[in-house]
Amino acid sequence: MFCTRRDFLKTALGTSTLLSFSSVAPNFLIRTATAGDPHRDDGRTVLVVLQLSGGNDGLNTVVPYEDDEYARNRPTLALPPKDLHKINSSLGFHPRMGAFMRLYEDGHLTIVQGVGSPNPDRDHDGAMRIWHTADPDRPSRQTGWLGRAVDNVWRADTTEAPAVFVGPIAQPFALNAESVIVSSIQSPDDLMAREMPGRTDGQSVWKNAAELPRPGQQNSLLGFLQRCTLKAHANTRRIEAVTKAAAGTAEYPSFRLAGTLRTVAQLIRADTGIRIFFTELGGGGIGGFDNHANQLGNHCALLHQLSESVAAFVYDLKRDKLLDRVLLMTFSEFGRTVKENGRRGTGHGAAAPIFMAGGRLKGGLVGAHPSLTDLDGDAPKFHTDFRRVYATVLDRWLGFESRSVLGKQFEALDILDA
Repeated sequence: MFCTRRDFLKTALGTSTLLSFSSVAPNFLIRTATAGDPHRDDGRTVLVVLQLSGGNDGLNTVVPYEDDEYARNRPTLALPPKDLHKINSSLGFHPRMGAFMRLYEDGHLTIVQGVGSPNPDRDHDGAMRIWHTADPDRPSRQTGWLGRAVDNVWRADTTEAPAVFVGPIAQPFALNAESVIVSSIQSPDDLMAREMPGRTDGQSVWKNAAELPRPGQQNSLLGFLQRCTLKAHANTRRIEAVTKAAAGTAEYPSFRLAGTLRTVAQLIRADTGIRIFFTELGGGGIGGFDNHANQLGNHCALLHQLSESVAAFVYDLKRDKLLDRVLLMTFSEFGRTVKENGRRGTGHGAAAPIFMAGGRLKGGLVGAHPSLTDLDGDAPKFHTDFRRVYATVLDRWLGFESRSVLGKQFEALDILDA
């Protein structure tokens, strides 16, 4: 039976993007792998997508403290203006988001307000499917928006992994691709090549890997496997080096999200060719951001973890002058209702803010805060289609073509410095 290179890799590699060969490779092989990659470009941009699972309450994240409707509808959940980090004369960050305030003041944070979807679904699974497929009219399609993006740029002869999920939960559907295997990892170790099971003559493996294909075989499966082998061990050396160098130097809080973002930062430093990282907050907790009862304390803890973790990540990359290459964006499946319920919580809503963090942002607020009286049922209406955010990061940040991913062209947001 004829087996394509892609079919072979799916069968042989499973969910891993690297081959598991000997962990000891001669230095000349590492140099060969690094120098022999004509597509390597240390200035390439990186996107980090952070999912806030459960439906984040945007009204208690970016708080419209001067709007009388806010306090009137939230007798137990409304946050006192004196406790907020004031963004301007009408909006403020949650009291536990001081780290986001510092990012905002330093120009490393942009708030895109009132983001949502046409024909919104207030069921968790349905809403997430819309955000993951980026296709409100066809949420049952079998590929995610990031999966289609990496499909479009993947080349059959490449040895690089274009995207990876970092975290302990099941891989999000947004990364579901047709042609590319997207890995799920929990630490940099998961992307490091290991010793071939049962082999004791590792050097012979590398001798075979070093031998160039005979004329006419450069594009053969053997040649491709040789390049994969060399690339895997070049990446292993880079990851080992940055992990050792970063040990005890970068300051991150002891949150799970902070540890995940530390892993992402290490892989960005290692420059293994990954352009898209995806991670999440809330999926590992009870209900995450889905706070139908006793919202105040749980939401407070999640926002503190979000704020401190993202800030640690940003300033870590800034110290190494890598921040201009990186853009982090958050999203949640929906916001919450304006009015609290009888259990000191909120229901599923519609519009919510998206946060963008990085070194090449214009900063500030984008779009008006949604009205608290002109509602979609009992929730603020959206005014910015979430696909405009996707088009911005695809076209203007990653340099991918958004039209083929999203099905049509959406106007990009003016949030990035040239």
